Amino acid sequence: MRILIIENEVYLAQSIATKLTELGHLCETCTSARDAVKNKNFEVVLLSTSLNSHDLTPIVEAFQEAIVILMVSYISNDTVSKPLSAGAKDYIVKPFMIEELVRKIDHHQDYERLKKQTAAIERYLDHTFQNTKDEFDYANITLPVFVYTSVQKNADGFAYHYAKNKKTTFSFIDLNDPKAFEEIRSHKKSSLLYIINYQILKKSDKKTFCDLIEDYHAIISTTENIEEELPYKIIEITSENNIFTQGDILPIEDYVKYIVINYQHKYPDTELSKKLGISRKSLWEKRKKYDIIKKK
Repeated sequence: MRILIIENEVYLAQSIATKLTELGHLCETCTSARDAVKNKNFEVVLLSTSLNSHDLTPIVEAFQEAIVILMVSYISNDTVSKPLSAGAKDYIVKPFMIEELVRKIDHHQDYERLKKQTAAIERYLDHTFQNTKDEFDYANITLPVFVYTSVQKNADGFAYHYAKNKKTTFSFIDLNDPKAFEEIRSHKKSSLLYIINYQILKKSDKKTFCDLIEDYHAIISTTENIEEELPYKIIEITSENNIFTQGDILPIEDYVKYIVINYQHKYPDTELSKKLGISRKSLWEKRKKYDIIKKK
């Protein structure tokens, strides 16, 4: 990675650069704030708080896209607190072992990578499950709860939005796994569990399972109707979006209904009716027939 070392003690800067270069990094050094901001194309910036400049905030703010690690001789408001508030990621006290510096760099690189990855995954899941996010009052749902749906994606969306509403994450458990019960027991009862494939359990195992999850914060999904009596709430999710998942050839009317429901918010009526090969009047009649409310 490209590392900029901003240090007015030339010998120290060169020593750090040499050791980091030996580890495979590309290093540049400079001795002043003015020289430092001329080139911002660095992944990591090692900023000495011994520079003549008393205010390090402009330097930190100039490298917002980089991992800024402060190299400090002593800890104070000016050397640590203010630069961290401005966006610096961490600090290390001089003198330090190069191994400790590398550990900090690696840690913050991993953190930034995971943060970007998590944000991308969350955007993807928001898009994938957007049709279910407003259907439930997640704040008032008491766990454990069973979710019955013929389409697994619907239950996945329910669990995702429940966790997001509660500002937490869930542990995923598949009851197809022979060690699923053992995995459930390994979790703290305060943690959120999302458990799928309840329908594959034998009758005797279902009783054991229901006793097991009694005190857990668990969402359990099943794709088959629950016939036995359960001491827990059951939420049934049906969706017009699942008609293409059944593997059958659709009647024309079902196809038209699906297209109108799922694409009326993407196309104006003129274009939608044209794509369906019907008139705008027929499109209006289809909405009336199927009790479809046009999305704004």
